[in-house]
Amino acid sequence: MATLSDLERMLSDESEGPKALPLSLLFDITKGFSDDLKIGSGGFAVVYKGILGNGLVAVKRLNNSYMIDEEFLQEVKCLIKVKHQNVVRFLGYCADTQGVAETYNGNFVMADVHQRLFCFEYVPNGNLGAYISEASHGLEWRKRYQIIKGICEGLNYLHQNNIVHSDLNPANILLDNNMVPKIADFGVSRCFRDNQSGDILTKVVGTMGYMAPEFFSGKIKLKSDIYSLGVIITEIVTGKRHSEDEDVIEIWRNRLERSKEHSQLEQVKVCVKLGTECTEFNPGKRPPIQLIIDRLAEKKKYGLVHQNCSEFDGRARRKGFQ
Repeated sequence: MATLSDLERMLSDESEGPKALPLSLLFDITKGFSDDLKIGSGGFAVVYKGILGNGLVAVKRLNNSYMIDEEFLQEVKCLIKVKHQNVVRFLGYCADTQGVAETYNGNFVMADVHQRLFCFEYVPNGNLGAYISEASHGLEWRKRYQIIKGICEGLNYLHQNNIVHSDLNPANILLDNNMVPKIADFGVSRCFRDNQSGDILTKVVGTMGYMAPEFFSGKIKLKSDIYSLGVIITEIVTGKRHSEDEDVIEIWRNRLERSKEHSQLEQVKVCVKLGTECTEFNPGKRPPIQLIIDRLAEKKKYGLVHQNCSEFDGRARRKGFQ
């Protein structure tokens, strides 16, 4: 079992891998799972800030009824193999079971109380949902484009490792101090074998509005994540899950012209198009993640070329070359 010094070393040294953590350690660094250190909660877990001598971590405490041991091991298996700048870093886990004497039908019986917890790096800027706004205001285009590209890079890494996230949505995308996106929450993820293209769900999982249509027939594929990605891209560009292409492009045209960044309009157009293609009903018609990244990279180069040409033209005019 890891000690406090082990956890502090893991936090400062990214070459250190995740370790099993004792419940007592997680109890201590969260001050007894104090409400004062609570940073989020949902139907399945509560997340606390953990205080170390050299920084902060996030401790996710699962509700007792949420996850059976097989599912917990599945998530640990997925998390341990993941290491990428656009995926939240996994530091360790705790699986603790204690026998507690309780009254049942008038008799004292021993009951097992399960504690299942995860420990991650602390990501300070919260989740993407807090930053989504309409095209007319909010984050500038460069920042939105950076976030879209980062999410795609993280998802590409997961898919290269045959991991389907299954619940990709803005609440599960965290942002660090530099607004670099990090994919989080693998609670319903699946690790496929090399020759496995899909799986059958025993229950519908995911977040309404971001779930691919095939989820409702009990099927899950890597392309299911692409559908969720398409909704997120559309939402980052427009502030809405669905939007009329021409309307949003015109809004961005006006905003970019005011900021003298009109060359980036091509990037807006490709993101709007990708949002539509990714949300095709038929999974086979959705583009693979690597193709999405390639198309975004092409438009980034396009934007840089036009930016450099504009800067050169401006310098030339100032020097009197017409």
